[in-house]
Amino acid sequence: EVCVDSVESALAAVNGGASRLELCANLIIGGTSPSPYLYQEIRKHSDIPIHVLLRPRFGDFCYTDAEFSILCQEIAAFRDLGANGAVIGILTPDGDLDTERLKVLCDAAKGMSLTLHRAFDVCRDPYKALEEAIDLGFSTILTSGQENSGLKGASLIGELVARSRGRIAIQAGSGVNAQVIEQLYPLTGTTAYHMSGK
Repeated sequence: EVCVDSVESALAAVNGGASRLELCANLIIGGTSPSPYLYQEIRKHSDIPIHVLLRPRFGDFCYTDAEFSILCQEIAAFRDLGANGAVIGILTPDGDLDTERLKVLCDAAKGMSLTLHRAFDVCRDPYKALEEAIDLGFSTILTSGQENSGLKGASLIGELVARSRGRIAIQAGSGVNAQVIEQLYPLTGTTAYHMSGK
């Protein structure tokens, strides 16, 4: 999966062999929700699966009622546009997954593939969050193993792969390139990788 925030980057990712796009805006600050018009323009040029990052602002993953309302509207809008998946995450102030709000978003997704984004990397108990994500119906967890890079977090990524027992994909991200994948695969066993190719 390649993370992109422009039509040009999306087409470069497709030409480079990406099997899926994560579409966002403002990649330079970690990504925020993209414009539906950007999604539609990319869709004109490629039929590659597109998962849309839904994040109302830069910063933490504890959202106000207004921000949550925006997320609900965004997931419905991108579902109606035909996006293949949504990339979401909400935490409580205590650092747990906000399962109540996430369930609302998961229900609103209605058949879209769901990825738990790197809010997972700042949750306080990754093993509890793993089980909660599975129960909520997520198909993927994007993680750097709660470290600054996937390679540094390889130990936790490998443990998550083992504990997941195939119930959810553990996708390694942060600092990923071809050489890092060669190192990460024997350490973790994960076959899903996320990169921006910066």
